Amino acid sequence: MNFQDEVVIITGAARGLGQEYARQFAKLGAKVAVNDIRDCSETLAIIEQEGAHGLASKTDVTDMASVQSMVDAVLERFGRIDVLVNNAALYGSLTFAPFEHLVEQEWDATMNVNVKGLWQCSKAVLPTMKAQKSGSIINISSLAATYGMPNGLHYTTSKAAVIGLTRGMAREVGRHNIRVNAVAPNVVNTDATNEVFKGKRDKVVEVTMSQQALKKPLETEDIVGAVLFLGSNLSKMTTGQTLMVDGGTVFL
Repeated sequence: MNFQDEVVIITGAARGLGQEYARQFAKLGAKVAVNDIRDCSETLAIIEQEGAHGLASKTDVTDMASVQSMVDAVLERFGRIDVLVNNAALYGSLTFAPFEHLVEQEWDATMNVNVKGLWQCSKAVLPTMKAQKSGSIINISSLAATYGMPNGLHYTTSKAAVIGLTRGMAREVGRHNIRVNAVAPNVVNTDATNEVFKGKRDKVVEVTMSQQALKKPLETEDIVGAVLFLGSNLSKMTTGQTLMVDGGTVFL
């Protein structure tokens, strides 16, 4: 698996899974452009420590002008885009409660970031990928979408939409040799997960593992292999798929 001279964009890369994706793509020779509404300077430093070229920007994926500015900067710096990892999402800051208690403002914000943001980033890279006649778009969904996570209907619904969007996009752009796939992780040990479950994280992990075939908690490095695979030529005939990385909780 080699990404030498390939250009990878990762959204939501200031910390957690996005930062780990950036690190691993950089290790394999990619030029990595990272963005987030948070400061990505730490992630950029990690990329450069791996000896790779990096670019960081503050980007709001719900704002098409912000997204287009980010993509234009990547093209100006690197000249092409080979992989887009749509990782940006609202999760850690959400209120989790029975659906009748969720508020409209938070529902709309979740859909704007988790669905509209993904659609806008994909739109922005599409002309370049079409011109190249190649590209891989990887959308980060969640076990919540297939399992039906209770008390988080806004998040669950948004991640189910990611799977539908992935399938529809794959049908549309396959003729341009562009692949679109999704990765659906289980609960992963990240800062965002700690924010969601607060002092109950250990109990949540224990319950989660009890439903897995593989009785181990998921760490960030456990998800990366699936993303690297879908970004590489090893998966050149794989599109429209959702790859569950959930320790064997849901079998598709």
